[in-house]
Amino acid sequence: MRFFKGMWVVTAVVPLIVGLSGCASSMIDVRKGSDRVSLADEKQVGSCQSKGKITVGVLAKVGFITRSAEDVEANLYQLAVNDAVDAGADTVVKGESSEFGKRTFEIYKCRP
Repeated sequence: MRFFKGMWVVTAVVPLIVGLSGCASSMIDVRKGSDRVSLADEKQVGSCQSKGKITVGVLAKVGFITRSAEDVEANLYQLAVNDAVDAGADTVVKGESSEFGKRTFEIYKCRP
């Protein structure tokens, strides 16, 4: 009986965790105007006006399942772009990542 109870928990919980980890990407809002924000490197923003730095973070692990690096980075980028729109910036530069699921971005105003 105990074995069946344990199997029931696994059968119910594992699909829930897997489903939630797949939904994490779709839960991030795409702000109006974010399609006009560019990703650049430090060499390309020399003549741009700095709007500061932002640090964003997303869920990198759901239960015992670690999300893919590509999904986490895509979510971090979208959050940075959203913050850039809010700050009146049009360019983001990827910065340091102190831990998986967190990253600092510099934001700039490069276009008139």
